[in-house]
Amino acid sequence: MSKLVFLAVLFVLLLQASSRAAARRHHHDHDHDHDHHDHDHDHHDHGEPDDPCRGGGGPGLLGHKDHGCSSPAVSPHGGTPAVMTVNGFQKDEDGGGPSECDGKYHDDREMLVALSTGWYAGGRRCHKQIRITHNGRTVVAKVVDECDSRHGCKTNIVDTSKAVWHALGLDTKIGEVPVTWSDA
Repeated sequence: MSKLVFLAVLFVLLLQASSRAAARRHHHDHDHDHDHHDHDHDHHDHGEPDDPCRGGGGPGLLGHKDHGCSSPAVSPHGGTPAVMTVNGFQKDEDGGGPSECDGKYHDDREMLVALSTGWYAGGRRCHKQIRITHNGRTVVAKVVDECDSRHGCKTNIVDTSKAVWHALGLDTKIGEVPVTWSDA
C-alpha cells in the first residue's frame, strides 16, 4: 500500500512541476513572437484582425467565444474557482517580460496578479483589484499582467506574487493551490 501512495505522490509532484513551468512561461517569447508584443492592445490601428483571446470579439469582459483561450465564467457573487501559482514580476525572474498592463516590471513584495487570458479580458481588468481566497483567508491583489493561455498557461490560473502567498500564510514552494477569486 505504501508503494502505491508513494507513486501517487510522485505523480502529483510531477504534474505540479509541469504545470508551474507552463504557468511561468505566461509571457510571449519576445524574440520570436513580435506580433503580440504590443502593450497598448490597440490592434485595430495596426491592421491586425480581432484576437478573440484579447477580448476583441465583443462586449463585456468575456465577449468572445471559446477559441481555446477562454477561461471559466467569473461568478458574479465571487468564488470563481481557480488554481493559484507563484510568479515573479521583477526583471530576470521566471515571469518573463514586463507586465502587459503597463510594460513595466513590479516588486514581488506588492500584492500582484496575472490572470489567464480569458479573465484578463484583453486588459480590461488591468490595475483593478481582485479578491483571492484560500482556506478562509482572503487578500486583495492588483491585476498587472496576463498569463497567456495561448502560450502554455492554463485557462484557470491566478498567477500571483510572493507577497500574495505570504499574506495567505502559504509557502511558495508548494507551487500551486486551489483558490477562489472575484472582482473586488
